[in-house]
Amino acid sequence: MQPLSIALGERSYPIYVGRGLLSRGDLLQAHLPRGAVCVVTNVTVAPLYLPVLRQALGGRRLVECVLPDGEQHKSLATLGTVFDALVAGQVHRDGAILALGGGVVGDMAGFAAACYQRGIACAQLPTTLLSQVDSSVGGKTAVNHPGGKNLIGAFHQPCAVYADTDTLATLPDRELRAGLAEVIKYGLLEDAAFFAWLETYAADLTGREPAALEHAIRRSCEIKAAVVAEDERETSGRRALLNLGHTFGHAIETAVHYRGWLHGEAVAVGLLLAADLSARLGMVDADVCERVRALLSRVGLPVAPPAVPPAELWRLMQMDKKVADGRVTLVLLDRLGRAVLRTDVPEAAVMATLGAAGP
Repeated sequence: MQPLSIALGERSYPIYVGRGLLSRGDLLQAHLPRGAVCVVTNVTVAPLYLPVLRQALGGRRLVECVLPDGEQHKSLATLGTVFDALVAGQVHRDGAILALGGGVVGDMAGFAAACYQRGIACAQLPTTLLSQVDSSVGGKTAVNHPGGKNLIGAFHQPCAVYADTDTLATLPDRELRAGLAEVIKYGLLEDAAFFAWLETYAADLTGREPAALEHAIRRSCEIKAAVVAEDERETSGRRALLNLGHTFGHAIETAVHYRGWLHGEAVAVGLLLAADLSARLGMVDADVCERVRALLSRVGLPVAPPAVPPAELWRLMQMDKKVADGRVTLVLLDRLGRAVLRTDVPEAAVMATLGAAGP
């Protein structure tokens, strides 16, 4: 199996994409240190895949930490549960965390690994499409705060990522669609040909055709790996382009208190809002917006925000981590397949986009 790789010097690591990876004990062991392993998962994923992992890692001392499921549990309080398990299980600096689950588990497990004993190894074992193409790759870890999404976190690169596509067989349809929002994002910001491929094979993706899903995952990871290798910690601005749709999306998630909307659903609306705003500013033609709207609709994603006043969404957008000198940095499009950063967007234009979107 030929892995992808993120080139980060001594922090470089492989990304494996394929079937049956969770049962590949040899592959898992190859990138883990010699100490105890703490598996962080949740109540939904544990019954499905924790037994597979136990068998694959037979002979290793395993500590298990099973968390509640849901974005509303991505908090400092829940993070304390992970630290308690690490301490009770006597995991030392030669140990590791395995993040077995979706984006919430991956973010919290990675953040715990960044903090515990000032940093231990963490391998990402993403089990949702969204986490396989996005949150497991790149080293961003965080928990939410009532005032905003992912406000408390750290950069902590994993030692390896294992995207086992077999886990998508048990993924609910809604979760699969939410993951496709992040896949669509990559085509919009970096690869117009990939976006066109998604338009052609949308039905295969929602129908879980294995070859189509594997191609979408690998291409998404290739794009993210290249961007992260150029700008690991968002110092040049290049990596911030990966947040296309997210400033709007995070505001939506915060406004609904992380309930009723999946992250990918909020990002989907954010992608359309970003395209609409780009068109209002004369950066792209209106047909780009229509193509984005059509593709999101074809894969079953929402294209309108919840019933939140535009002024409230704008207020929450100003709490975004990318705000600097009092100005919101927005990721917009200057053509299909090319994203740019803008800090000079008039508030009136943003409010027009939010107002026109409707609940």
